[in-house]
Amino acid sequence: MSNLQIDSVLAQIRQLQQQTKLNAPTLRPEMPSGAGATPATGTVSFANVLKQGLDRVNEAQSHASQIATQFERGVPGIELSQVMLESQKAGVAFRATVEVRNRLVSAYQEIMNMPI
Repeated sequence: MSNLQIDSVLAQIRQLQQQTKLNAPTLRPEMPSGAGATPATGTVSFANVLKQGLDRVNEAQSHASQIATQFERGVPGIELSQVMLESQKAGVAFRATVEVRNRLVSAYQEIMNMPI
C-alpha cells in the first residue's frame, strides 16, 4: 500500500472524527418517527446517524465487489493491490459495524437486567 493511499484513509478517518466531534454535543435520542435531522434545531437523530453508517458500509462492500469483478474481467487500470485495499477497507468497516452492534446489544441487555 502506498503512502498516498494511507494518507487518504487517514484523512477520511480524521474527517469523520471531526464530524463526530461537531455533532456529538447535539445528539439526542428521538422518537422513531423523527428519523431525520431537524435543521431548525440542529439536532441529529441517532437512527439517522446509524443508517448513514450502515449505508457507508454497504457502499464500501459494493465498491469492493465491483472492483474485484472488474479485475477478474481484466479491465485495464485495475490492479490487484487496489482490489485488496478495497476489500480490506470493506472488511474493516464491516467488523467495526459488528462491534458497534455487539456493544449496543450488550448495553440493552445490561439495561434490561437492571432491577426495578
